[in-house]
Amino acid sequence: MPLERISGSLHGLADVAEFEKAIGASPRCRYGSLSRFFEPSRPIFVVRAPARLDAMGGIADYSGAVVAQMPLDRAVVMAAQARTDRRIVLHSHGIDREGLMPDVSLPLSDLIPEHAPVDYERLWAYFAGTPATSWAAYVAGAFPVLCREGFVEQFAHGATLVMVSNVPLGAGVSSSAAIEVAAMQAVRLLYDIPLEPLDLARLAQIVENRIAGAPCGIMDQVASALGREGRLINLHCQPHTVREYLALPENFHLIGINSNVKHHVGGTQYASVRAGAFMGLSMILSFIRERHGSDYDPFRGYLCNISSVEYETAYRPLLPKEISGHTFLEKYGETTDPVTRIDPGTTYMVRSRVEHPIYEHERVESFISYLKSAHRTGLSQFSEMAGNLMYASDWSYTHRCGLGAPETAWIVREIKRLGPSSGFYGAKITGGGSGGTVAVAGDRRMFDHLEHLLVRYANTHGITAELFTGVSPGALEFGHLVYIKR
Repeated sequence: MPLERISGSLHGLADVAEFEKAIGASPRCRYGSLSRFFEPSRPIFVVRAPARLDAMGGIADYSGAVVAQMPLDRAVVMAAQARTDRRIVLHSHGIDREGLMPDVSLPLSDLIPEHAPVDYERLWAYFAGTPATSWAAYVAGAFPVLCREGFVEQFAHGATLVMVSNVPLGAGVSSSAAIEVAAMQAVRLLYDIPLEPLDLARLAQIVENRIAGAPCGIMDQVASALGREGRLINLHCQPHTVREYLALPENFHLIGINSNVKHHVGGTQYASVRAGAFMGLSMILSFIRERHGSDYDPFRGYLCNISSVEYETAYRPLLPKEISGHTFLEKYGETTDPVTRIDPGTTYMVRSRVEHPIYEHERVESFISYLKSAHRTGLSQFSEMAGNLMYASDWSYTHRCGLGAPETAWIVREIKRLGPSSGFYGAKITGGGSGGTVAVAGDRRMFDHLEHLLVRYANTHGITAELFTGVSPGALEFGHLVYIKR
């Protein structure tokens, strides 16, 4: 049956054009035919949500830092259509190559009980219990989260959601956030649910935190949803204020090098680093409240509201290098972090985990200031100063947080060795660290050296790296398309 586009634009994006062919049953399409999932005469909504490059800020987002992120040209494209029954039918093209099952079908009542409130812990266990289909949490989670958070009382019918993605899993560019944002946008459109832009990102984060069980901050979802093509989004994570969109200086480029060492934001090291930061905040507040009362919090719940000078003079001497979970719980109780729990049997590093976000926040502020100066003056010295802050961030990830990896460290070290004379200004591990993607800043001369760098990386580590050099619009800037099968 022919497919008619009713509204929307492809925006010149090849992945959307290929997806249009797939749902239209074109015989020449890299995704094959996806037309079989859709019925005639009912609207098909198509959305797109990109991956993001973490230029600066990274894991400091959960401590209230400023972060700088850019949407990449890798993305999730998703189609949604209403069903006449009350089932949620999901298909993820190509995910079987990751050893996962591409098709999931479940009743709406499994997600939203008819006579009971939505229970996030039950839903986490529901999806986690079947690893081969646990990816469905990132898509189907939109339904119970919209209900639990008060944006809809009930869904009148089921839905079919079909997605394709060219975002590599575990590459540190937020493949999960792209899925969540695409799903939330698709469900919002399908059921005509009014959402403010930041609500869309916030609800997508709840899907990851509470349904998928990964303790990420807010920056990934905001960058995917609200990012703008070719601009750095300057986001203040208290909890999620978009301060501005920054144009890059002339002849200044940000790219990613995927080490192809997979990282996992739900991994124990990331969770331990995050827990240590919140433990340190609890200790500092406990000290302050002994003098000012039990509710006093001059930092409004965020470590990054402590300046480095104040931290070094007033609070650093109070914090232990490490503490056992048992001792901490006995003295302070649980932290204020809603998505991590303290394990009594684990020893947590505290002081270094507190220091990373405090110093990273100040680095990001300086990074943005240097980029503005470079843009205003055209002087490359400001670009080099911004790049040096990326090296400092990478050092802190590795030595304060233990989130480095030998392969990404090699990439950063080699880029630093090549230096500004080869067009390289700076580099850093990104996102949750422990592998994944290295963000690289430089001018156009660096592109002459990248191919040789990747060959040397493969010869040294036996791994083929890949480049992320393109940009694209965020989900809301892209908008959506509507189709009908005739």
